[in-house]
Amino acid sequence: MQAAWMLAAAFFFSSMGVCVKYAAAHFTPLEIIFYRGLFGMLFTAALVRMRGVPLATRWPWAHAWRNVVGVGAMSAWFYAMAHLPLATAMTLNYMSSVWIAVFVLGGALLMRRWDDLRAQWPLALTVAAGFAGVVLILRPAIAQDEHVAGLIGLASGMLAAMAYMQVAALGRLGEPETRTVFYFSLGSALAGAAATCITGWHGLNTPGAWWLLPVGLLAVLGQLCLTRAYTRSATMLVANLQYSGIVFAALYGVTLFGEYLPLTGWLGIVLITASGMAASLWRKRLRLKTAAPPRPAT
Repeated sequence: MQAAWMLAAAFFFSSMGVCVKYAAAHFTPLEIIFYRGLFGMLFTAALVRMRGVPLATRWPWAHAWRNVVGVGAMSAWFYAMAHLPLATAMTLNYMSSVWIAVFVLGGALLMRRWDDLRAQWPLALTVAAGFAGVVLILRPAIAQDEHVAGLIGLASGMLAAMAYMQVAALGRLGEPETRTVFYFSLGSALAGAAATCITGWHGLNTPGAWWLLPVGLLAVLGQLCLTRAYTRSATMLVANLQYSGIVFAALYGVTLFGEYLPLTGWLGIVLITASGMAASLWRKRLRLKTAAPPRPAT
């Protein structure tokens, strides 16, 4: 059942990508972020009230930092989806697992933990494979002069990794998932509104406005399904099923937008997916080794 929740989350997020891509023809990414946050906040507020979860939090600054990196990741991701094939933008955002591996290795290097670095050489290989996949997947984008969008999409994965780490930190502090989702939606709405007041608003008297409502609803549904999958099970199967979103995005891209990637692009997707799975598996093995109790003396 947990696998079904993760598959549902991947489906909702990739479906949200379709709505973002259609809405991007009429609205800026900042406007889409505002409406995504607004509708998501209203939906989550109703859910919070039904569950009786208070909105008061003891960790406002933790939520603030989660919103900073989360809104940054979402802004970069929405921009990439507007300018790149949907499967490409989705894959670059899913580089978050590889970026977390980069953070782990970078921390060990800065702290000069040479023994840890030697023990984590498989993690370094996954990072190398992941960035080799980036080179392959961005070759078509560079050829079409979309290298800026490609780099922004890559940045979305890095910021998403930081956001996931902050969400995990909020969970360790005891914050309910619905409260975390509500504050992120609120922060998205405020940040999107503030930025759009500077860049300018587009009118809602266009058929493209109908795509804004499902962006927020699908995002919240995806986050709730993702949370349910992880709270009921933490198996590697469930964690790695998130990459099924790339498959959904590729199918949407082909059927709805006529997007066809060359063989090098598909090879890049396979490399990034495999390296993300391998990085997650290796980090879990390292945590299990660290948490293992000492053997009794004989």
